Amino acid sequence: MPSFRKNFDYTALILYILLVLIGVVCIYTASTTKVGDVLTTSNFYLKQLLFFGVSFGVLMLIIYIPLPILEAFYIPGYIFSLLLLVIVLFLPKINGSHRWFQLGGLSFQPSELAKLSMILIISKALAKPYMPNGETLWKGFLLALMPITIILIEPDFGTTVVFWVILLGMYAAAGIPFEYLMMIISPILSIFFAFNNVVFVIFILFMIIFVHKKGIAWPLNAVVSIMNLAIFFIIPIIWGGFKPYQQNRILTFINPNHDPLGAGYQVIQAKIAIGSGGLYGKGFLLGTQKNMDFLPEKHTDFIFSVIGEEFGFWGAGLLLLIYAFFLTKLIKNIDKINIKDRKIASVGIISYLAFQFFVNIAMNLGIMPTTGVPLPLISYGGSNLLINTIAIALILKYRLEKSHLK
Repeated sequence: MPSFRKNFDYTALILYILLVLIGVVCIYTASTTKVGDVLTTSNFYLKQLLFFGVSFGVLMLIIYIPLPILEAFYIPGYIFSLLLLVIVLFLPKINGSHRWFQLGGLSFQPSELAKLSMILIISKALAKPYMPNGETLWKGFLLALMPITIILIEPDFGTTVVFWVILLGMYAAAGIPFEYLMMIISPILSIFFAFNNVVFVIFILFMIIFVHKKGIAWPLNAVVSIMNLAIFFIIPIIWGGFKPYQQNRILTFINPNHDPLGAGYQVIQAKIAIGSGGLYGKGFLLGTQKNMDFLPEKHTDFIFSVIGEEFGFWGAGLLLLIYAFFLTKLIKNIDKINIKDRKIASVGIISYLAFQFFVNIAMNLGIMPTTGVPLPLISYGGSNLLINTIAIALILKYRLEKSHLK
């Protein structure tokens, strides 16, 4: 027990609790309408408090359970998450996609579990020494490809992007050479460059020269080049296969006024809410965009807009500082982790927390498309909070295990 007190990161735990409680307060005001002296509220904040109680209990349980027991669940957890992703495809659509299990008044998104289970199983595969033949790289890629493919079918493009970011972060932590990371990123870049013929040709020439100078075998070079060229030719087909709302989201990202009463409505209203908050905000419960119900999904995806409207630049800035400090504390914990697979898993966890935080805020500010990615630890959602808590608990556990290894 003395070693526990000495090595446990209490600061990170306190910051986690603080962020969740800030989220509960924001969920309360986001789901409350104030007209004069009359308040109308929902019980979302009470549910979030219940989710927090359960999540915190799970966090403490993870801290005390021996790691070998936890690691025994990595493979079954990965298989179970894939099974849930397949089952959810056969359930009725909710908001145009197959993403949710409905259990009474509660809902569960299996892709949240899939993120964590993928991180844990891939960390084991990447912990082995890097092989020049690319064996390590392909193992991680194939393990990620299975959940990504199923999630694309749902469809949920925003979550698939998060999966790719996780994979790249873990590859970097595993010591995969930069040129191979570039080859993995190149198909994603090709999707964007394919809309301009000149830019795409320059990009392909750059990739061919880059990988040739790095001494990558020509067969692999040829495969990547063919893959990128294929993307260029199939982009029109993929675009035609998108749902109308997906096309609108992309077009609206380029020009929010493209569909101001449809796909662009959320972004426009979110920007109005944040801008109208000014430096100090309109005050707790006093956001007009929220109270007049102009702001959609205000307790989930667009909760940052409520924060900006009611607490202003200083309130939103304070939240960013707390979150940045929290992520910095988690990153510092990585240096204290001795075992490679645990270090890689920690990088994957921090990658998805940081990326989702960035994407959600960028979405609220209108500088990224609306993707449905929640604000970690702040947005309403039981499954999201539980999985994020488990992920954070594992980093704290990995650091704590250093004391037991001495």
